Amino acid sequence: MEGPAPEFEIRSAVIRISDRNSFLDALRTVMRKHHATIICFNADNMAGRRHAESAVSHALRSFSKGAPIAKTLEVEALLYAAGTRQCTEAAIFGIHHGENRAYVCCIPPDSAIWDALTALMHFVDDTWDQLDPAKIGRLKQLFAITEEEVIAADGISRLQDLVIERVALLDAYR
Repeated sequence: MEGPAPEFEIRSAVIRISDRNSFLDALRTVMRKHHATIICFNADNMAGRRHAESAVSHALRSFSKGAPIAKTLEVEALLYAAGTRQCTEAAIFGIHHGENRAYVCCIPPDSAIWDALTALMHFVDDTWDQLDPAKIGRLKQLFAITEEEVIAADGISRLQDLVIERVALLDAYR
């Protein structure tokens, strides 16, 4: 019998990474110390906070059913964010060298974990939900969304919904 999915919280952060492996090691240390999972999404390739929430929810459901694609919840969430089973394609939805605008997910949410993460990142109020023309073009390319789909969905204001639909469709492609 399945139990309730663990709660999670997502916050926005700016992360400056000079050495990706060192950053990931520090993140894993926080995770081990607090018995938590922390997932960092590249907000520039995400269609907003709802996209991150959907990816995490689907990944949690996949693990709770005992049928994940990936070995870790972090990678599973990135696969859902990308709407693909290919880790190499999903990698661009994670953090990278340099300055990152990120959605950071903490499972389960805990103020002590967020406090520990302040040594690694700067939390901000921005949600990065606004889709400028460059981001619209990038999202359409990343998710192979055609202009015909945008028109059929009632315009570009529904682009986030089209991306989230791609996240959900990953379950059908298993």
